[in-house]
This record gives sequence, C-alpha cells and structure tokens, in this order.
Amino acid sequence: MSLSRRALLGATAATAAGALAPARAQKRPVIRIAVLNDQSGPYADDGGRMGVLCARQAVQEWGDHGFDVELLVGDHQNKPDIGAGLARQWIDQGGVDVVVDVPTSSVALAVNTVCREKDRAFLNSGGATTDLTGAQCAPTTVHWTYDTYMLAKSTGGAIVKAGGDSWYFVTADYVFGQQLERDTAGFVTGAGGKVLGARRYPFPDTTDFSSFLVQAQASGAKVLGLANAGGDTINCIKQAVEFGLTKTMKMAMLLGSINSVHALGLETAQGLLLTESFYWDLNERTRAFTNRIKPKLEKPSQWTNMVTTGNYGAILHYLKAVNDMGAVEAKKSGAAVVARMKKMPTDDDCYGPGRIREDGRKLHPAYLLEAKKPSESTGTWDLLKVVASTPGEQAFRPLPEGGCPFIKT
Repeated sequence: MSLSRRALLGATAATAAGALAPARAQKRPVIRIAVLNDQSGPYADDGGRMGVLCARQAVQEWGDHGFDVELLVGDHQNKPDIGAGLARQWIDQGGVDVVVDVPTSSVALAVNTVCREKDRAFLNSGGATTDLTGAQCAPTTVHWTYDTYMLAKSTGGAIVKAGGDSWYFVTADYVFGQQLERDTAGFVTGAGGKVLGARRYPFPDTTDFSSFLVQAQASGAKVLGLANAGGDTINCIKQAVEFGLTKTMKMAMLLGSINSVHALGLETAQGLLLTESFYWDLNERTRAFTNRIKPKLEKPSQWTNMVTTGNYGAILHYLKAVNDMGAVEAKKSGAAVVARMKKMPTDDDCYGPGRIREDGRKLHPAYLLEAKKPSESTGTWDLLKVVASTPGEQAFRPLPEGGCPFIKT
C-alpha cells in the first residue's frame, strides 16, 4: 500500500510542529498522541483543525505530571488505506502511543484494526459506526462521543413520535451512512412507521443531490432522512429548499452539528432537529470550556461541537490513566491503558461525569437539539435549544446486543 505524497508531507510537517513539551536535559518518558481526521474534505469544517485545537487544549490543561506529551496531526482524506497507513507508520516509526478522533467509519474501522494488532490505544471521537463496540470491538479501543444507534434513537425516535411516520432516506454509501439508515429505519418501523424508499450516493465524490431529492419528493414520504454529515448534509438541505421539499417534507438531519446550522443560517435551519452529546451553552462547565478555547479559534466558522470536544475529553481521561499507572508502564500496552481508563470514572468540563463500559463504549447523555427561530437567537452561535435528553445508560445500544467478541454477557 502506498500513501499519497500529500498525506505523508502533512503528517511529517504536523509531527515537527506538534511537540508540546520543551526540550529537557534529563530524558523523561514521552507520550505521543496522534490526531487523525479530515483536514481537507467534507468533514473538515465539523472537525479538522478544530478537533486538533481541542486535543491541544487537553494537553495544555493537563500540564506537567512527570512525563512529556507530543501531539501529531494527519489528514486521512476519508480513505481507509491512507488512514491505516498513517496509523501504522506513526506507531512503527514514530513511537505513537494513541490514535485519536478518526471520523469516517470505514477509516475508523481500518485504524481500529491497526491499533488492535499493534497494541496501541485508539480513542475514537469522530466515527459513528457501532461496530467499534460490536463485531469489531477491541480491548484497545474507546468509542467516546456518539454512534449511529444513539443518533437514530434520539433524533429518529423523536420525529416519529411527533407524527413523522413515513420516511425516505438519502444515504452516504459507506459504513456510517448504511448503519445510520439501518438503525433509524429500525426505530421508525418499530414505532409503527414506514420506510418508503432510499437512495445511496458515492462518498465522498457527490455534490449534486438533485436527482435523489426529486425521487424523495415523489415518494410521498413525510420525512427526508439525511444519513450523511458535514458538507453533504448542508448541500442536501440547501438543494432541498431550492426544490421546495421543505414545504411538504420534514428534514431529519440524522448527524448534524452546530457548525451545520451556522452554515445554513437560521432562516433555513429553523426547526431542524439534531442530536449531540455536547452543546457549548448547556451548563456552566461547557460554557467555561468554550470560553477557554474561544481565543484560539482560527476562523469565524469554527466552534465547539461533540466531535471536536470528544478529543478533549478522551485525551484528558487517557492522560489520567497514564499518570495513574505510570508513563513507562503505559507505553508498553495500549490495552492496559484502556483497561485502566475503564476502571476510572470519567469527568471533564465538556461531558461531565460518566464511565466507559466494558466494550469500550463511553456513556454520557444525548441531547436532542432544535435550531432556533431567528427571533430567538441572541448571538452568532446562539443557535440551538435543548428539547429532550436521554441518560447515558439508555442512549446507547445495550451491551448484550452488541456482540463484542471479548465480552461475556
């Protein structure tokens, strides 16, 4: 397998720039954290550089506990071979101890395999596939932020209860989109609703959704389920508005973020429902975190969301576990560090108290959010309001249903 020149150069440059610890006369253990995500494609605005800023914030807040921390960054370009190749190169040649983030489920599963083989920790925030805690779960993996089951239960379930009982899906044709469509369809039909059709499109090579939207409109469904994310979701909704679909169909943004609502504008987005496990204006702790990172934002379109803050929470908890067992010992085995993480209760300003389940699933509440009317907003990022919440123990797929091969239930 060969890596693209852009991927190699991006990773190398980030490695040189990413070291956060100063040079010291006396050699100390070094924990190397690699953030791997989409820096240039459809998920870059929802994560990308903002995900790196949140990771860097965790390292800076951690401070000095007797070992140094280095942060590396790479762009997987939403391609499993590039993501797996970078992870393998980092571990084999760069001494990386943990890989973090990795949106795009197909890439996340490829990196999961590499980390399991190499016994290095994998803290996933950006990927949505439930296979990370199911058929392909690993003792080296923590799935921190969200998954397709949580999204389908929170957003899809709420829309069906509100009368949206007939659906048509437009789906990104890879693991994430397929699982999100499947999980949401399960909640729809389980509640007595119907799925009238679905169209899957090539990812990440599609920008014109007009033919899919016309077919959705012709189906007569009440709800258009968008089983995609990032720029694809934004483009679908904008084109749906142009075609007049919003006059007859409810838009279900099955994976959305405050960044998507900001890009759409409240005139277009008002009333949209979405689920996140973090919202900046949720409580004093989430606001405090956002105020700490706000001066470091690189452009006006950046803001905190669940994927980027998942990097912050996961890294902080990982470093607590490393400190608890000792950095030298922690560097020997990623599975050992993850096991220690599971034994320790989680708590940070973005997610509050929680825990990591035996299969690696991080448990915390899921929040159903609604985009405000323009008249309700008091500022640029005052865009959402909480309309419902699901406790962490109920938000995610029950442990016995996952089929994690190393868990006996």
